[in-house]
Order: sequence, then structure tokens, then C-alpha cells
Amino acid sequence: MPNVAAHHQRPRLLGFCAQASGSGKTTLLTALIPVLIARGLRISVIKHAHHQFDIDHPGKDSYRLREAGAVQTLVGSSRRWALITELERAGKPEPELFELVDHIDPTMCDLVLVEGFKLANIPKIEIHRPSLGHPLLADQDHSIIAIASDVPFEHTLRVLDLNQPAEIADYIRLWLSTTPH
Repeated sequence: MPNVAAHHQRPRLLGFCAQASGSGKTTLLTALIPVLIARGLRISVIKHAHHQFDIDHPGKDSYRLREAGAVQTLVGSSRRWALITELERAGKPEPELFELVDHIDPTMCDLVLVEGFKLANIPKIEIHRPSLGHPLLADQDHSIIAIASDVPFEHTLRVLDLNQPAEIADYIRLWLSTTPH
């Protein structure tokens, strides 16, 4: 159970969404996170997965314990801890974004980057590659605050260069400083 005292205020959230998988959300975030850290921000990430995934592997003790039937397996060390919850065994549905956010300790980060959850009503930057032929989400989703694209184009929202993480980081820092929490 999350520490209720530490969670009386949720951390700031900024989503990264795209019309389809394979647009480069993870690639952008892996380039962007070190730039944001270099600019003094502590970053956490919540990533949506559309499929079954494992964070531990066959042969590891945590995998064996989970496969034995544990509903939750918490692994801790002096460097990190991870909690694995088997929702199907617990009879629980897929969690909504804000249920997951409640597990993030807001005292440990300045900003949570959210990958996926494109329907969530949070500020988002859309990843758009015109060559893929998908329509812009931003034309229907008013929670999108900017578009990161590999091709410049005109839009009412700010269009950022997808291949320039420093430009996107500067935009995020400006957004954080001018948007109330």
C-alpha cells in the first residue's frame, strides 16, 4: 500500500502519446530523460503496456516466487526495489493511470513522464511522424500541449523537432515554470 502521508499531493504529469505504436515514444524518452536530469529535474516514468510483460526472468528467485502463485512479489536491495502485482490472480482489472500514479512517491521526483495512456486527461506531447499517414491526435485531444515531429509543419500548437531532445527539454522546463501545479 502506498505511503498515504507522502502521497497527499500527486506529482506533476506530462504524457507522451502517438496515434500508433512504433512512432518513437520510448526512443524519444530515452534521449530526453538524461537531458532533463542534466537540467536539474528528477524524473519518474509510467509506461503503459498493451500486452503481457515480465520484468523478471526465468531462473530468478522473484520469477520463481511469482510463478508459484504469489499475488504480489516485492524485491528489495540497497540499490532498488520493485513490486510485481499479478492483477488476474488478485481478480483486479487493468489499473487506470491515476491508480498507478498513486504508487509514485512525489517526494522523489519533480516530473512523471507518462508513455502511452493517450486517452488520459493530462497534459501531453504528441509524437507525430507524417510519413506514417496517421491523423493528428491534437486535432481532437485538447489536453495535447505540443507536437514533436520529424518534419516541420504549421499548427496552432507548438511543433517541436522530434530529433532535438534539448529543444523538447527546454519546452518542458518552460511549461513547468509557467503552468500551475
